[in-house]
Amino acid sequence: MTALLISDEAGVRTLTLNRPHRRNAIDGELWEALRAALEDAGRDRSVRALVLTGAGGAFCSGADISNGLSGVHPVHRMRTLTDVTLLLHDLPVPTVAKVSGVAVGAGWSLALGCDLVVATPEARFSQIFTRRGLSPDCGGSWLLPRLVGLQQAKRLALLAETIDAAEARDLNLVTWVVDAEEVDTFVDDLAARLVAGAPVALAQTKALLNENSARPLRDALAAEARAQAVNFATADVREAYAAFADKREGHFTGRWAVPGTRAGGSEDET
Repeated sequence: MTALLISDEAGVRTLTLNRPHRRNAIDGELWEALRAALEDAGRDRSVRALVLTGAGGAFCSGADISNGLSGVHPVHRMRTLTDVTLLLHDLPVPTVAKVSGVAVGAGWSLALGCDLVVATPEARFSQIFTRRGLSPDCGGSWLLPRLVGLQQAKRLALLAETIDAAEARDLNLVTWVVDAEEVDTFVDDLAARLVAGAPVALAQTKALLNENSARPLRDALAAEARAQAVNFATADVREAYAAFADKREGHFTGRWAVPGTRAGGSEDET
């Protein structure tokens, strides 16, 4: 059985954790497959949005500890988890977690690491680490306080409570709760809307939001100015103005379009 299923459709890459017999708990093979898949998605310009989900009615039950402690030193094991977390965070395209069933431990941290989270009412979430004698990883200790505030983050992490999708939404840990029979259509539509956006502008916006929360205002403004310079160097800005004038939807490509001179003084657009 392939531990990670990868599919592409209309600019959307879907990564499906595929160990349903373990509720998609992530073992060493799957961690490595995730790292390789995220590296590839970051390089592939045909990918305009990424969906992360799980097979068999569960999202992810965390890291697979069924075989106990392996002979691999924890430093080396954690390096792979760190790589996956950073690759997901830094991916230049919008990411969506589609969560059904359980999302616990590292599995929940991976969902939180996505830009948007869509869950079914049956989804259940837990920062289960302390029940295993561990502390949060895969960015959970960084993400939770930023999303829910320090006190609620401590409640979730210290008590390792299990919460349902409705409470997760109330805590801003889930973006939408959608009935199970409608969730696939909802996520497909959401991903299509993201794919239709201006790719460079979406990448710049995602990076600004991820980075500016920890910056002073002066530094955030400087980062915004740099991002706008990048945006204005694309054909999408002119296309957006033309679409507005023509009262139509824009067709965005992310192509570089900087006025320049060739022989004869023509404009250089690539």
